[in-house]
Amino acid sequence: MSIDERLAEVRRRVAEAAERSGRPPDAVRIVGVSKGHGPEVIASAIRAGLTDIGENRVQEAASKKPRVEGSAPPAHWHLVGHLQSNKAKAALDLFDTIHSIDSLRIAQRISSLSNRPIPVYLEVQFARTPDRFGFDPSELENIVREIAPLPNLVVTGLMTVAPLGLSKEDTRAVFRTLRARRDAVQQANSHIPPLGLSMGMTDDYPIAIEEGATVVRIGRAIFAD
Repeated sequence: MSIDERLAEVRRRVAEAAERSGRPPDAVRIVGVSKGHGPEVIASAIRAGLTDIGENRVQEAASKKPRVEGSAPPAHWHLVGHLQSNKAKAALDLFDTIHSIDSLRIAQRISSLSNRPIPVYLEVQFARTPDRFGFDPSELENIVREIAPLPNLVVTGLMTVAPLGLSKEDTRAVFRTLRARRDAVQQANSHIPPLGLSMGMTDDYPIAIEEGATVVRIGRAIFAD
């Protein structure tokens, strides 16, 4: 299948899942995660109608974005991988949205460096392993109270990656729990704008949408391997 065909198939499945959740297809934003793919492939996806590009690493985006912008219409760039403090300034120069604010320290760092309001998602971790980053679900209400007032940070929503190896029902339970935590955070911080949910990837995005995802991060289903 071509990128055009794969993107059309993803959009079809997103629309069907959104309908099952009682929402229109445009309630769900598709971020195409282009990790490992070159600028020409990314440009082809943008020309096929993909408006949002996700990258896991700052350095990889820095090497590709200028070349993509020279051969495709403008796109909205998302950082979806872990952000190290020493890469914060470069991330602000490259990305329009950051999905991986996983500590108060990195939130403060981004706030201190940014010269514009930057939309951010707070990463929530359900698998407590050394290679995973993010806030514990139980601390979100307090964390949002600390992060939301920081200058030039716009807390846009919560993000998670479902732990590996779960059954479909256990994966659904993770997404449902994040939605419930989002609702609790929203109720406790009624002064902040409505929060979205960045959750769901190639293997589980229909489930995530059924459970309320507003952003899905799709790599393999759009770009293949």
